[in-house]
Amino acid sequence: MATEQAAENYTVEDLVALNPYNPDILNDLEKFVNEQVSSQTYNLDANLSLLRLYQFEPERMSIQIVARILIKALMAMPAPDFSLCLFLIPEHVQMEEQFKTLIVLSHYLETARFRQFWDEAAKNRHILEVVPGFEQAIQAYAIHLLSLTYQKVPRPVLAEAINIEGLALDKFLEYHAANSGWVIEKGGQSQVIVLPRNEFNHPELKKNTADTVPFEHVTRIFPVLS
Repeated sequence: MATEQAAENYTVEDLVALNPYNPDILNDLEKFVNEQVSSQTYNLDANLSLLRLYQFEPERMSIQIVARILIKALMAMPAPDFSLCLFLIPEHVQMEEQFKTLIVLSHYLETARFRQFWDEAAKNRHILEVVPGFEQAIQAYAIHLLSLTYQKVPRPVLAEAINIEGLALDKFLEYHAANSGWVIEKGGQSQVIVLPRNEFNHPELKKNTADTVPFEHVTRIFPVLS
């Protein structure tokens, strides 16, 4: 009884850190996945621990929970979380339709094929809509990729990547112009969005490694070389 009361004082993160392979925490980890969904938080370590426990006790696996873990992992892109999670899921489970769909969606995201991604996501809204914030997370990922590639993004390219058009896109652009340093320019018959400078879309900003070595560190090398 005392042991149970002591366990109740631990957070899920504590339980995972203490013994991630303890089958007694499986139910707690499943509840924690649902908490992550409802609170729009994320804990990869806890989710990986649950998937490992499912490997040892496949009869206790919840397909619904696994799907939610994978959707949350997709939302964490560009981190490789989806692949890490998928590696722990048995192949016969991956062959279920909803998981095949999520794998296709991950491939579209990894290859920046956003039009195909949003088309496929629209067909499978019943799978994705159980996790709040999914659309916003993917839009943030799309913007991240565009910022690595473009100095200036044509409005149609941005619209396709984030799946927003018309007045909704106007409001989206106004928000980021006010809060994210975007500049909206008129380019021919369409708008052009100037993205903030970074070392990827402006390589000249990337610091040379040699420039980052303090001079005193260099002077210490000379006596060693001599």
